[in-house]
Amino acid sequence: MNEVLLIVVAYLIGSIPTSVWVSKFFFGIDIREYGSGNAGATNSFRVMGPKLGTLVMVVDMLKGLAAVKLAFLLPSYVDDDFARTGLQIGLGLAAVVGHIFPIWADFRGGKGVATLFGLVLGISPWTAIYCVGIFLVVLYVTRFVSLSSILASVAFPVFILVIFNVENHAYRVFAIAVALLVILTHQKNITRLLRGSESKVPILKYRDRRKDRRRPHR
Repeated sequence: MNEVLLIVVAYLIGSIPTSVWVSKFFFGIDIREYGSGNAGATNSFRVMGPKLGTLVMVVDMLKGLAAVKLAFLLPSYVDDDFARTGLQIGLGLAAVVGHIFPIWADFRGGKGVATLFGLVLGISPWTAIYCVGIFLVVLYVTRFVSLSSILASVAFPVFILVIFNVENHAYRVFAIAVALLVILTHQKNITRLLRGSESKVPILKYRDRRKDRRRPHR
């Protein structure tokens, strides 16, 4: 019964519609009516810029992290690593479901990638740091948040199954499921990437301006 209650709480935490509230507070708009129509970090960068986009991404990650830490409220799970990891995955996934279908925002949310990262950060910090590193490198090179998210998510099961060789079977299955879920939820982005029509975020606009100034004019 306590586990069910925590899962409900995790869902409610995940349901906090960060981008919707931020867009309404700063701009008086609903971000779901602009850009791609998605209430996630990618569209937040696109519509509201890098500062508020980063704010949304960080808060969405914290939702997953907070949900995972709820497991420590149950003493019976504190010293049992395998059982705790299973519960944490359940709590984290409840937060992700809340992010995708938020009760506070008419069940129209984002894709849950940032919240998934928060989940991984809470369970396996080093894996999360490496995945975030891949995300940032790809973002720096390409400026595609969607591509960065996809490649970081695909790297996740590689770290768990191959590099760290985690023995917990639930976590191994979860890692594979995460990669598949992210690829599935980014089908439209993948199509746009292949067509060359995916939008880039303006986080490196000053770098691009310097490059433009260095280019010889014809």
